[in-house]
Amino acid sequence: MSKTGDLAFALVHVAGLLAALGYAVYSLLAGNVPRFGVILVLLAIYYWAVLHAAVRKEIARRKSLRK
Repeated sequence: MSKTGDLAFALVHVAGLLAALGYAVYSLLAGNVPRFGVILVLLAIYYWAVLHAAVRKEIARRKSLRK
């Protein structure tokens, strides 16, 4: 994927994660605790399945640039 494609992928996914997290907080404030819990669990699974490997690679890349 090109740099532009990587950036677009990252921005879309961060925006989606923030929107889902915002909806989870809204649900919690509205008194719907089970919905809040389900959304947080699904967000954690999504992060682990889709984004975790890329985040670890980026952290390692940045550490290698410092040295």
